Amino acid sequence: MCYVFFPPMNTSNMKKSSFWLLLALNLQCIITISAAVTTCDSGDKAALLAFKAGITNDHIGHLSNWNASTDCCSAWNGISCDIATGRVVNISLPGVFDANDTIFDSFMVGTISPAIGNLTSLINLDLGGLKQLSGEIPPSLGNLSNLTFLNLYSNELTGPIPKTFSNLKRLQILRLNSNHLSGEIPPSLFPPFSPMTYLTLYENQLSGVIPSSIGHLTSLQTLLIQRNNISGEIPMSIGNLEKLVEFDLSQNQITGAIPASIGRMVKLYSINLRDNKLTGSIPSTISGMTSLQYIILYNNQITGEIPASIGELKKLLQIYCSNNKLEGELPSSLGNLTKLVDIYLSDNQLTGGIPWSFGDLADLQNLDLSRNKLTGPISPSLGKLKNLQQLHLSFNPLQLGILPDWLFSMQITSLMLAGTGITGQFPDKLQSPQGSVIDSLDLSSNELTGELPHWIGELSGLSFLNLSNNGFHSPIPEEFMKLAALTQLDLHGNAFSGELRPVLARRAGISIGDIIQYTYLDLSSNQFTGGIDEDIGFLPVMGTVEFLGLADNQLGGSIPESMVKMEKLRAVTMARNGLTDRIPEGVLDIAKLEEFDVSDNMLEGEIPMHKAKIPAENFQGNPGLCGDPLPPCQRGLP
Repeated sequence: MCYVFFPPMNTSNMKKSSFWLLLALNLQCIITISAAVTTCDSGDKAALLAFKAGITNDHIGHLSNWNASTDCCSAWNGISCDIATGRVVNISLPGVFDANDTIFDSFMVGTISPAIGNLTSLINLDLGGLKQLSGEIPPSLGNLSNLTFLNLYSNELTGPIPKTFSNLKRLQILRLNSNHLSGEIPPSLFPPFSPMTYLTLYENQLSGVIPSSIGHLTSLQTLLIQRNNISGEIPMSIGNLEKLVEFDLSQNQITGAIPASIGRMVKLYSINLRDNKLTGSIPSTISGMTSLQYIILYNNQITGEIPASIGELKKLLQIYCSNNKLEGELPSSLGNLTKLVDIYLSDNQLTGGIPWSFGDLADLQNLDLSRNKLTGPISPSLGKLKNLQQLHLSFNPLQLGILPDWLFSMQITSLMLAGTGITGQFPDKLQSPQGSVIDSLDLSSNELTGELPHWIGELSGLSFLNLSNNGFHSPIPEEFMKLAALTQLDLHGNAFSGELRPVLARRAGISIGDIIQYTYLDLSSNQFTGGIDEDIGFLPVMGTVEFLGLADNQLGGSIPESMVKMEKLRAVTMARNGLTDRIPEGVLDIAKLEEFDVSDNMLEGEIPMHKAKIPAENFQGNPGLCGDPLPPCQRGLP
């Protein structure tokens, strides 16, 4: 049986959510017209007026024409009725809607009246995105046995999902996401032969386990339960959801192994289980998920080898499995996945070499295998990856020695090779045209020595540079000031000498507005001299610095008063530098300051009054320094 709706406000052309396409697909027999042909049922009218009474603020007047003197079917915004009976079948009051080709964003303050449960002919209930509907979902909504669409997302609703929802056996679309719902997911929510196709419960405070009855939802296409407190294991019955296209259980507390039954999900294009507590191995049955494009499993405790059967997923675009406990060698079958764009497998326990077959991944843009146990040499087949933009191999025992020539025939923009056994001087091959396209370079924790070359200024695209924990021993060349885009610089743990000026006086353009500023700057544990520039707080590149590391140098001089202008500072370390004089007023009251270490210098005088909680040890080792949190200063007699 089809119903005819006639909402005065146009809600069928929503432009801000793909959800409205789903609505159109799932309510195919609903036809909207603009003229009334019947009179509203009196009981339904009373229920709607009760709903209005529970709303204390109707932002743009959705309910302004809801009054007892007019007919709810023909004159009330968002209401549609059955043409034969006058029963209300549609309530559509979304927070975002389109009227006369203009997008409106609205809200309502109040609660959902239990009287809504009296609208027993209701098919569509849309109160989504109203933002400030609060209180619990009335259990009386379970009386709406004809309901096929229920949308309450993006509100302030609390309490449990009513167990009475078990009566909603015609429900196809259920959106309860982005509220504050708590308690367990009722197993009765998923009755046998349920027609549900779309279920979103994400961004709530739901707990307990995923009921095994979820396997009854054999028509389900979208299942989103991320960002809750769900625990327990993924039920084996999940494999019954063979029509599922999108599956997200990320950011919960789910334990146990990924069930082998997932291999039956032949239509699934995305599986997201990141940020849980999953253990066990990736099941070899994953090869059955032939539509899969995205595997997102990072931040778990998954063990075992990557199954060779993964090479059968020919549509795969992205693999995100970082920060697990994967072991064994990288399967050469990964080279079969010629559509792959991203491989992220960092922070695991993978061994062996990088397979030669990786050179067949012609579309690969990002390869991150850092923090594993991979050994070298690196296969030169990687030189065929002309689309590769990021190569991250840091902290693997690769023993690279001198960087291979093929690496500099590519267009890599982010090259991270920390702790990979690179030796010799700063690689002169970076002076090639390829070097100018690199924006992120990490060669830290290697065995590099000698001087920083003058041509380093030619690496004009660098925004991130980490050369820490090597054996460099030279002043910073004047050409360093040409690194116009640099925002993060880490040189700590070397033997750089001379003044700080080439680093601090860097310019990034002709006008002040063109200057790109530092956010992170660590120059500690070197042999810099010449003091800290007294105008450091006014220098164009220092306005957004959050971390400033200057400890363990030979700077001397005093702490500049201008440092008070560095309003973004969160941490500054200046210990063991031979600093003299007083701590300037105001520096300790920088609003975001969390760490301030000037220990083991020659500072004197009273520590300025401050609100930041800085421990006493961060001031110790300065014989002339006193005041909170050190012992009080001794006041002289008049």
